[in-house]
Formats: sequence, structure tokens, C-alpha cells
Amino acid sequence: MKILFVLECTALMTNGTTASCIRFAEELNKRGHEVTCIGCELKGKEKPTEHYAEFKNYKFPIFESLIEKEGFQFVKVDNVKLYDLIKKTDCVHFFLSFKLASNAFFIARSLNKPVTGAFHLQPDTITSAIHMNFAPLNALIYKGFKTYLYKKIQYVHCPSKMIEKELRRHNYKNELRVISNGITPFWHKVEAEKPFKDKFVITMVGRLADEKRQDTLIKAIKYSKHEKDIKLILCGQGPNQKKYEKLIKKQKFTNEALIRFMSQEDLRKFLSTVDLYCHCSDAEIEGLSCVEAFSCGAVPVISNSKLSATSQFALCDESIYKKGNYKDLAKKIDYWFENKDKLEEYSLKYQELSKEYALDIQVLKFEQFFMDAIKNYEPYKLSNKDKRKIKNIYRILIKNNILNEMPKF
Repeated sequence: MKILFVLECTALMTNGTTASCIRFAEELNKRGHEVTCIGCELKGKEKPTEHYAEFKNYKFPIFESLIEKEGFQFVKVDNVKLYDLIKKTDCVHFFLSFKLASNAFFIARSLNKPVTGAFHLQPDTITSAIHMNFAPLNALIYKGFKTYLYKKIQYVHCPSKMIEKELRRHNYKNELRVISNGITPFWHKVEAEKPFKDKFVITMVGRLADEKRQDTLIKAIKYSKHEKDIKLILCGQGPNQKKYEKLIKKQKFTNEALIRFMSQEDLRKFLSTVDLYCHCSDAEIEGLSCVEAFSCGAVPVISNSKLSATSQFALCDESIYKKGNYKDLAKKIDYWFENKDKLEEYSLKYQELSKEYALDIQVLKFEQFFMDAIKNYEPYKLSNKDKRKIKNIYRILIKNNILNEMPKF
């Protein structure tokens, strides 16, 4: 199969959606398919994957600084380049429902090519970034995504059962396939020297952002009975770094808490030595950073937020705490501190669980997803508004001498 992956920020290895895109592209290429990824400008950087189509960056007026802090990049939609890529492909797959994906859909529809999608952007993530995380606004965004693009396609990839349930709750009628984004064999326990050997080391990995709720962990450690023996190291970067640095300073920990951004190699070594991994997110489509952590032997304690899929990984009650409740999290931290024999036992259990999320297993499901979408393709019935959008795109193609006539519907 020849598949086109559409994702504006493919060259920015700063978020889970990008990582998923690259991982699946590489694995499908290994299996003999040809996956081309559309993405932003490389600016001298190495291509993130074998087949890469570079689009010029687009600076979003007013909100560009916020977009950059969130680890994202929009691109200028080049319909000529899109048309050339899509006409050579068997299937178009988009990761986010923005203008690039929309134009790709209309060009693919005009060429009678199947289009599939994935649901990677939880509305709660958007509303948290702008400090307007309200249920009615989130529902409106779900509806907007559906109207804008998702209702036009048949097959949608869901990284977790939680987001599948949310899409059903918001009246998405698609063929939804739950497939984990998967972890690579790189993530496994390795021999490494433990930093701060005389301390109980706790960490969380992820963007420093409101919805990730690192503040809960910071407060929980101060409330813990064993605070004087705990060393907190937060791994990540993001818009809330200064905010969390101030919060840490306010707690006056016995042992200075640190915020660090690590390379993958250093992070694997670090996760192989930590005592406990806490995942505090209020909203999470899957939470693979948690899987990567426990695949390296770190026992997790996870928020039970209904809008976070990560709690699906918990193997016992001591690995779950009440959403946003730092006192409850402190109790779970104290349990693991006081039961180090259980910590060793569950470290092995979690390493075994991580094998279920191995990328080589998930890519087989993803491959079948595309095969079914191509086999069962039923063209979406275009509205008059849709037809006008296609005609507008074709006017650009005709103007650039790519085509000499309008498509027939």
C-alpha cells in the first residue's frame, strides 16, 4: 500500500502525536508499504522518516507564541503539492483535523481515494491551554471537529477505549478502531547507576502544562509522611515551567526538586532506576509516557480522571489515586515507600504488562485498519458546500497548469 500521513508538525519531536506518526510510518515501511509523511519545514534537520514531504511553515497571527509553547507548528497549505502526493497514493490518513487535513480530504475525494483519520487531539487539551476547560466548550469542539471533517470519513483510529467512548458519547458514527500507539523495543529496563542513591526518587514525564497536573505531585510530596526521604525530578518542558519552579520553591522541600529535559537514552537510564512514577494528567488520550516508564521497571501511580485513558494500565488499587487529590496521592506514595517488597514485585508485573503495548503488535492492527478502509471504501456524498470547496482547490490547480478542467461529481 502507498499511504500518505498528514500531520502539520511531523518534524517536531515534541509531542505524542508526532511520535506516533513517525513510529507507524517507519514500521509500515519496514513491512513493505510506502508511507509518505507531510510535515513542516526541516530547516537543515534530518528527515524524521524515509519519505518526507516538506511544507512551508505558517505563523498563526496573535497565537503563534502559545502554539510554539504547546509544541505545535502549522504549515501553509500547498494544494499543488497535495494533489501531486495524493494522486500517487492508495489511502490518505490524517492525524489532526485542521485545514491541511481538510484540503487533503477534498482532493482525495475528487480523485476517489479513501481517507482515514485518527483522533489524537482531546478538546480538553485545547481548552486547558487557554484556561477555559468547561464541559460545554469541550462538547462544542467535539461537534466542530465532527462537522469539519470526521463525519466525512468512515474509519477512525482511537488510541484508547476511553477516547472511543468519548467519541460515541458525542455522537460520532464512524467505524472506530481502538489501537494503541505502541512503544518501541527501545523502552526496557537497563543497567544504570541510580542518582541520589539514598533517596526515594519519584518522577513524572510529560509536558509542563495545566492538564498534566504536575502541581498535584508537587503538593503530594510535601504532604507525604516521608517527604524528607523523597527526591522529585520532573522530566519535561512546557508553558508551565516557571509556574512549577515557583510552586516547588514555595514547598521548601528537604531535598531540592528538579525539572529536567532529557534525551531518550538518558531518560531510559533514569526510568530504570527510579522508585516510583506518578502520572497526574486530567486529560490523556492514551499516556504512552506511562507505559514507557513501567516498561523500564518504574511502578506507576495514576490519576483516575475519567478523561484520562492512562488509568487503564493500573494493576492494583495502590496504583490509582483520586483525580487532583494530592492528599490521596500522598497516601499512595507512602504505601509504596513503606512496602518496598511490593514495589519490586509490581515492577516485574508492570514490565510484563508493557509487552501487550509493543509496537510490532499494534502495527499489524494498524495495517489491517488501512486494508479494511481501502477494501470497504464508500465515497462520502458531497454537499453543495463541499463541491464549492473542491472547485476552489481545482481553480488553483488549473491556474498552475496542473489540470485543465474541473472535476465531474
